[in-house]
Amino acid sequence: MAPRPVVGRRAIEVLLQAELPQAEGKRLVLVDAAYEDRGRETDFTVRVDGGTRRVRVSDQESLLGIADAWQRHRTETGPDVDGDGVLVVTGQVPADQLGWDLRAHAVRHRPLAVDRAEIVKQLFGATDLDARMSGERWLLDALLEAEPVDGGWPRAGAVLTRDHAVRALLAQRLRLGDTASDTLDLDADTLFAWSRTPTGPGAYATLVPAERDGLAEWLTQAVGPAAATLMALAVDGRGHQALPLGALAAAALSSPSAEASGFALGTLFGQALSSFDDLRPFANAATGVLTRWIAQAEGSGPQRADARGRVLDILGHADRLAAEARLGPLIGADRLLPSGYRARLHQLAGLLDGPAGPVEAALREVAEHQLSTVYAGSTETADTAVRLVRWLRSPLPAVGSVAQGVHTHMTSTGWVDLAVGVLAEGDDSRDTVVSGAYERLIGAARERRARLDEAFADRLAVWTEGASTQAPGGALLIENVLAEAAAPLARGGGRPLVLVLDGMSADVAVQLAGELDRRVWTEIVPKPRPGAEATRLAAVSMLPSLTKISRTSLLCGQPEEGGQDKERAGFSSFWKRRHRGRGAQLFHKGGYEGPPGHRLAPELLQALASDDIVGVVLNTIDDALADGREGARGRWRLGDITKLPDLLNAARDYGRPVVLVSDHGHVLDRTPRGHQPTAAHGVGGARWRTGTPGDGEVAVSGPRVKTPGGRAVLPWREDLRYTARQAGYHGGASLAEVTVPVIVLVPSADLIPDGWALLPAERVAPNWWRGEDGSSAPSSDLVPGAAADAPAPVAMDASSTAKEETGGRPHANTVAEPAAPPADPAGLGGRIVGTDLYRAQREFVRGVQDAKGDKAVAAALDALVAAGGKLSPGAVAAAAQAATGRSQRNPERFATVLERLLNIDGYPVLQLVESGRTVQLNRALLEEQFLGDGG
Repeated sequence: MAPRPVVGRRAIEVLLQAELPQAEGKRLVLVDAAYEDRGRETDFTVRVDGGTRRVRVSDQESLLGIADAWQRHRTETGPDVDGDGVLVVTGQVPADQLGWDLRAHAVRHRPLAVDRAEIVKQLFGATDLDARMSGERWLLDALLEAEPVDGGWPRAGAVLTRDHAVRALLAQRLRLGDTASDTLDLDADTLFAWSRTPTGPGAYATLVPAERDGLAEWLTQAVGPAAATLMALAVDGRGHQALPLGALAAAALSSPSAEASGFALGTLFGQALSSFDDLRPFANAATGVLTRWIAQAEGSGPQRADARGRVLDILGHADRLAAEARLGPLIGADRLLPSGYRARLHQLAGLLDGPAGPVEAALREVAEHQLSTVYAGSTETADTAVRLVRWLRSPLPAVGSVAQGVHTHMTSTGWVDLAVGVLAEGDDSRDTVVSGAYERLIGAARERRARLDEAFADRLAVWTEGASTQAPGGALLIENVLAEAAAPLARGGGRPLVLVLDGMSADVAVQLAGELDRRVWTEIVPKPRPGAEATRLAAVSMLPSLTKISRTSLLCGQPEEGGQDKERAGFSSFWKRRHRGRGAQLFHKGGYEGPPGHRLAPELLQALASDDIVGVVLNTIDDALADGREGARGRWRLGDITKLPDLLNAARDYGRPVVLVSDHGHVLDRTPRGHQPTAAHGVGGARWRTGTPGDGEVAVSGPRVKTPGGRAVLPWREDLRYTARQAGYHGGASLAEVTVPVIVLVPSADLIPDGWALLPAERVAPNWWRGEDGSSAPSSDLVPGAAADAPAPVAMDASSTAKEETGGRPHANTVAEPAAPPADPAGLGGRIVGTDLYRAQREFVRGVQDAKGDKAVAAALDALVAAGGKLSPGAVAAAAQAATGRSQRNPERFATVLERLLNIDGYPVLQLVESGRTVQLNRALLEEQFLGDGG
């Protein structure tokens, strides 16, 4: 005979709520089940049909006990005491032993069977029940016991399915979801996130074994085999360690010593791991979750910091567990754990003194670690270190002339200064091994840079003796910057905004320019002569490279010395002379900053709205050098320059092209604390004096030396100074101080003046910065005209040599390079434009119905293919322009023409992606569309 079921209070409540409304006057309920608190009496109240009934439960195992309980109940709860009181008798007495005198007082005159399935169905408001649930005692009991006090179980519809019931139970018991929701999106992410909640795993551990087993089985079917191990860890009180243990298991299983690691893992998992066959799916599930969470930590927004902290907390815990189990030597440079990232970084640091090849491989190992983007600062610094190694292992360019020296500094060695600045800040990890390697690398780079500065200083001393506005020796002089960079923008009524960033050296300039939104600003440069490379302009400062000399000469358009009044008058006079009375206004510090409530001064905004040429002098960098705010800082952002973002936004709004220019550069003080100034005679400033040059100094004289007598002694070594310590200095003869960066920007392609061309972002960084494989941008042999390091010395033909000797200069800062090769007719682009389909398509697209149009399209396609399918619109247009000589003034419009040509029937052969910043080519689709099987 099967044992009678056991009921609890909730089952009795539901039974009474169903039976009492149809049993008016009845106060005895016989239940054919044992009570959970057997042998005890329990009193409670129950809501029935809008009212409250008092209930007493008495569990009896004999007929005499039942009769006695009923007699006592009638006596104690008579009409004058509690006429509505109900006695519920549970027990093991068979129904046929009950007399009719007792059964006459009972509801339905017989013991009532308790059908858990029926009760559960009522609780969920269902009319039918999943057949599988009828035999699952654990589930039915759990649903009865766990019913929410406030509002009960959510309605289930006509049929209560097993999945719906279990999901509701998980939400109520374990807070794994929401009981008010019809569905629970349960996956590994949800389950592992639940394992990290304060009460979730603990709540699971307190459940009765049958319910735990049932929920674990269901979760295993829904989520995967990893759920069983996770829930076993929760029972063991280590649910919060599920993800760390999963990460550690993945590291151990992928290590060369997987078998030895397995024994150590066994001690960590304990009884939670039934067999090692369960380890792999658990590790895979955990690493999958962590990989997705790492991706969230890489994004932007307020959740990024929380996601990053969560990932590092989990993986740091895994590393601590590895240390406790002495697994560290076995898992090595694992690709997920922080210890693996540090190991890879250590390996890279140990190779920085050697050849470039192994260093490149070590950098790839660092970049392939899953935390490389979470540790973005360390990864970027490591990347910068490898870039510096590439430069150190490349041939040292000879300084052929002053013009070539400043050009090379702007296009290559200025990036060395940027790299040194980044490394000087130190690694985010503060690891002494890595920091020591970076310190040695900085020392090697500075030593090599010093050799370049010494060679440049020697050239400068000879050049300065005769250099003047009339005989610049092939160089762009600072007093000619307005005429050569700003005046072309003013032709035809143009209204350039000249922004002078006092103290901006080449390394700062390339950082600021790199931050510009290329969807708003197009960088342009003068078209070079045939065979020369189009690059950014760089001018030569006055000597000493001081603000009162160089900035005044810049703004006056001729060699001058003075202060703000002189600069304002000279700026206005220059534009009147140059453009027949054209108005010009110059704003210094205090004149462009707006009063409270204004981002910019109303007077400045009025000037920007007028037809006047406008200039603004920004002193943030120079001030930082003087008062020490900069320190060893290697990074500058647009937002670091006071009001620069506001000025750029205003220029865009008023349709003004912009010239970003400096008056001189600077060197940073990276000498040890306590380093004293160099004792010298005739000190005129931190980096210049009069007298006889010593070690690390050069004597200069001539028309461009604005000191008494036109002579000065300037240090080219960056560690020499003659005055008290500051964050940085200027005035000397180093490349960083003498080179004046000039960056020209237009907010619309329609504002590109004649004789100028766009400069794609891919052409800006030198090859050694990008890497030999062109991973950051296409290398020079892949894209026509792509930037390359300046040759050393510069190869100049006889005519250019004559021009340098006589002072003539067709374009400043152009370096003789082999001309870009013509588009290869046998290349993919040439084959595409030769197809009948392409020729039919071009009849419907304006601007390409001739041979030059075909050549432009072919060159653009070849450039995209060579770059791996992605380039900026500017680089695509530049490739087309280099192949045809036809100006592509609007890169985005040219990319749109390519889209119309190639995207036949809507197939996305070529697309503008990333908000228009990138042209993306699908090569396979291109060949299938135009070449078919014969491609």
